[in-house]
Amino acid sequence: MPLQPSGVLAARVLVPALTAALAVLLLLSAAVGTISVSAADAVRLVVGHLLPGMPWMTDGSYTALQDNAVWQFRLPRALLAAITGAALALAGALMQVVVHNPLAEPYILGVSAGAGVGAVSLIVFGVGASSLAIGSAAFLGALLATAAVYLLSQRHGRIAPQRLILAGVALGSLFSAVTSYLTITTDAQNVFSIMFLLLGSVSAATMTHLALPAAALLGVLAFTAFRARALNALLAGDDAATSLGVNVNRLRSSVLIAAALLTGSVVAVSGGIGFVGLVIPHVARIVVGTDHRRTLPVATLGGAVFLTGADLLARTVAAPTEIPLGVLTALVGAPFFLWLLRRDRADSVGMSR
Repeated sequence: MPLQPSGVLAARVLVPALTAALAVLLLLSAAVGTISVSAADAVRLVVGHLLPGMPWMTDGSYTALQDNAVWQFRLPRALLAAITGAALALAGALMQVVVHNPLAEPYILGVSAGAGVGAVSLIVFGVGASSLAIGSAAFLGALLATAAVYLLSQRHGRIAPQRLILAGVALGSLFSAVTSYLTITTDAQNVFSIMFLLLGSVSAATMTHLALPAAALLGVLAFTAFRARALNALLAGDDAATSLGVNVNRLRSSVLIAAALLTGSVVAVSGGIGFVGLVIPHVARIVVGTDHRRTLPVATLGGAVFLTGADLLARTVAAPTEIPLGVLTALVGAPFFLWLLRRDRADSVGMSR
């Protein structure tokens, strides 16, 4: 695939710009709240925890309330929002290329709903289930949903874009119905945890919640770094990719498993947050082109920036009431999805430049 100079330049500018924007948003998220903490104080408190022995941590400069607000509540949720956004954007970008459909993403294809069924099932039937167990159940649910959508969307041995979306919507509705049934038949103490998963939120984040999705994200990023050229070849079609020496079936299976792992790991801790995997990869392709050596890093960082900003907005725009993250992302993503459907040749838009 020929390199696009404008896309290369845009990526070289965007990667450091998005990294800086993410750092600023994380700082703002750590500082903003009902308990007064300046941006500089938030930085000092974080540094004090990362580097023990700093004098300002023991000389009474900060109250225990300020310390807990930054380190125990605000920073973990901001970091979880960033990891969740990055994971969903990366999962969406991977799904879109392997199924040849720019409308594919975990929420629309029912993968998030499948992960939700797995996580909710363990909450309902697994007494005292650990976060790792819930994450594993969510991954299995996401993997099952991915496999079902993939099989149902095939026609004459190839994926039909229209069948893909229809299968995803139908399975998403089915999985949502299963989740609803489990919700109304479970004990009252489980309902709050289930509603948290359904609405999508990072408000209950702790540092321990970061381990599973962060590990999944880093692992899939490492995997895609080695498979970027093969993904580029896949853009030209299965036959062309095969002629270039790519094992298409193995690549498609491994990439879909990676996307399911990302989706399951974040649904387990952040709930169902839709449309991030649709909007961000599409914008990344428009700006930097379709070369996955550029698209995937930009989409990953863009997803982190988008959801961190959305979380900051969710807890401040209607304070003291907090808006669920899924509501804000739907307000952005649903119109974008409808715009894609209205465009000519919606089955191929955005996948080539």
